[in-house]
Amino acid sequence: MEYTSQSKPRWARRKDARPQELLAAALDLFVERGYAATRLDDVAAKAGVSKGTLYLYFTNKEELFKAVVSENLLPVLDEAEGIIDAYDGHSAQLFREFILGWWERIGETSLSGITKLMLAESGNFPEVVKFYHDEVISRSNALIIRMLERGIARGEFRPIDTARAQQVIVAPVIMLMLWKHSFNACQIEPIAPHEYLECFIDLISHGLLSNAPDTTPSKRA
Repeated sequence: MEYTSQSKPRWARRKDARPQELLAAALDLFVERGYAATRLDDVAAKAGVSKGTLYLYFTNKEELFKAVVSENLLPVLDEAEGIIDAYDGHSAQLFREFILGWWERIGETSLSGITKLMLAESGNFPEVVKFYHDEVISRSNALIIRMLERGIARGEFRPIDTARAQQVIVAPVIMLMLWKHSFNACQIEPIAPHEYLECFIDLISHGLLSNAPDTTPSKRA
């Protein structure tokens, strides 16, 4: 008997779902415990499978981590690249939608904890960090530079050093993710993410100076 996608027996559907279940379990444990402390036995147990089953899909922890990144983060970057390429509006609005969309797709999820993990354990796992840098950080940075260059080319942004500006833009975003998984988690001076991001976008878009600042030294009569 040949089964269709709707008539597959339960065990077959369960088998098809196992890689995603393993990746979801791995993401939760990586964020909760860090890379070094996450054990494959615990990932398998959280996913409800044996360790032997886990090895059918992933040969080691590094491969599992790379799969977590590839399956969860790279599609978001692909989508962002497509949005930037097709966008017709003002570059300032594109920047706003990019930042808020990033928070919705990554910042509000467990994926935001990977940044803290990478910063905390980079010295001990350079190959893993290099993979994350090459696949995620480099592409993310390139997207920001592309938006800035778009705005300059259209006369919507003033000419700036886009490479340095990209670093300035990324820093507060990284801080928000770190704060979320440290002080916010302990309810110590919690930051409201959306209020923070709206203020950040406003500062990047308009700066601190008024439209017509008076820089002339005051004179006494």
